[in-house]
Amino acid sequence: MYSYEERLRAVELYIKLGKRSRATIRQLGYPTKTSLRNWYQEFLERGDLQAGYVRSKQKYSVEQKNIAIEHYMNHGRCFSATLEALGYPGRRTLTEWVRERYPETRKCVVGKAGRPTAPLASKRAAVYELCTREGSAEAVAQRLDVDRVTLYNWKNQLLDREVPAPMKRDKNPPTDTDRMELERQVESLQRDIQNLQLEHDLLKKANEILKKDLGVSLRLLSNREKT
Repeated sequence: MYSYEERLRAVELYIKLGKRSRATIRQLGYPTKTSLRNWYQEFLERGDLQAGYVRSKQKYSVEQKNIAIEHYMNHGRCFSATLEALGYPGRRTLTEWVRERYPETRKCVVGKAGRPTAPLASKRAAVYELCTREGSAEAVAQRLDVDRVTLYNWKNQLLDREVPAPMKRDKNPPTDTDRMELERQVESLQRDIQNLQLEHDLLKKANEILKKDLGVSLRLLSNREKT
């Protein structure tokens, strides 16, 4: 992936900048933070870097790699959406694949201004995972590659603020009494819906008759005439 000279240049600059990986990557445009630290660790242990780049056995095929990169580029460039849809690879591996194929994406963006807007489908999936989680919201945010505040902002956009997160699950199965009460509530709601629909139909029909008899628009009538 990277030549001996490129890796050595990165390590030397990393040391020169006080082991600040973000500043090093921003200036060079490569590599990933993990690769830089691995190169530095190798440099400390060996006093130099190996001339040839040794590749580990590939875990994913070339076809899988291409599918993952294309999905990322064609779906809002959202890592979490791609990982959720495909189930592979890890975020770190996907980042390296994308930066290898599209070097322009190696440019380090400081802050969140450069983060692309997540598609609605990804927001819905993230909110669902937030509301049905077993662990902490922070763990969900890290898994989806977003911060915790953004995750809750999406939840407030798509759901009412009053909706709890997570939605607590009742682990105890409902009793016969609970089931009967739920059935009674469902029947009551159905009757209310039927009554509302009947009222709506009656008002709609009355409105049609009124307009037909008067031959005028309701907006032109006084309150007394409407009554």
